[in-house]
Amino acid sequence: MKISRNKSFSVLIITALLVVSISLVGLTAKAQNEDLDARVKKFLDSHYWGRGDMNVPEVDGQTLHDIIVKNGYTRALEIGTSTGHSGAWIAWALSKTGGKLITIDIDERRHNQAKENFEAAGLSEFIDARLGDAHEIVPALEGPFDFVFSDADKNWYKNYLIAVLPKLEVGGCYTTHNVSMSRYRRGGGSGDYMEYLLSLPNLDTTVDSRGGGLSISYKKSN
Repeated sequence: MKISRNKSFSVLIITALLVVSISLVGLTAKAQNEDLDARVKKFLDSHYWGRGDMNVPEVDGQTLHDIIVKNGYTRALEIGTSTGHSGAWIAWALSKTGGKLITIDIDERRHNQAKENFEAAGLSEFIDARLGDAHEIVPALEGPFDFVFSDADKNWYKNYLIAVLPKLEVGGCYTTHNVSMSRYRRGGGSGDYMEYLLSLPNLDTTVDSRGGGLSISYKKSN
């Protein structure tokens, strides 16, 4: 009987220690997340995003962030890094879901500046920033992806979509910047792209016009 009591007491001690350890890990992770949130917010609020670098407005960055967090996406692709504004919003969301972003830009100056910005924001570990021609890199990517943001050369939008859509998981989201329903109605340029996008039966597409014009397409089936 004495041995049984000792065993029971040992089990209780071990259980209590495990509970305390798990609680401490949880508190540490929460503190780290809060520290990162504060660092990213401070960076985004204090940084000037020049129009010449073709970055997204804040409302679009927030929208991208919220879509990822809401749906728990973890495998993201950005076509067109610029100097990293949209990438920072996307990576910030991925830091909360446990994901990572592949982002591509052909311009070396913008690529290097984006990497510096990601480091300053504390987001580098969530980003794989690649320098090169997206026309070649994007079709060669294996995937799968559950979130895509396309914001590179507009005349190649359709080609990017055709290359990536088979690698986008059902339930995933494909977003495109600088599009609008008015351009779609006028035709030409991004209007032609929108016509094609809206014609795809396996995508449920809406357009958010609050910022620079953002199409949001959820994949319904393969």
